[in-house]
Amino acid sequence: MKGMTLIVKETTRLLAGLIFLYGIYIIIHGHLTPGGGFAGGVVVAGSFILLILAYGSDYMHLTREETGTTITENLAILIALLIALGGMAFGVKIFFSNWLPRGTVGELVSAGVIPLYNIFIGMEVAASILTIFLALLIFKEELTK
Repeated sequence: MKGMTLIVKETTRLLAGLIFLYGIYIIIHGHLTPGGGFAGGVVVAGSFILLILAYGSDYMHLTREETGTTITENLAILIALLIALGGMAFGVKIFFSNWLPRGTVGELVSAGVIPLYNIFIGMEVAASILTIFLALLIFKEELTK
């Protein structure tokens, strides 16, 4: 896959960063507004997918041994699990307990561990969706050879 026209590439270059930042905003503000880890992760993955579609698969130097997104998936889930186990380790004795200080209601840092869950779930969802897209893209390219 070689990519699209110059106009599409330049427009994508300008918009992909904004889409990525919007996804990060959705993830970080998930405990205050509608959204969160899953929705923000989908938007973040969409920004990378947009770049791949506009510039072509050669832009990302894709190979069949692509493992970067899988490592990110596994690491994000492991950290989320460790945060969940932190509730049991810090004296609350409840799995997925909110063991950090909750702060002032309505502030960005006001929900204890929930923003941390949102961040790592967002990383996992973005990596998973990107992995699925890359697998389909590599499969398509293998069929056309």
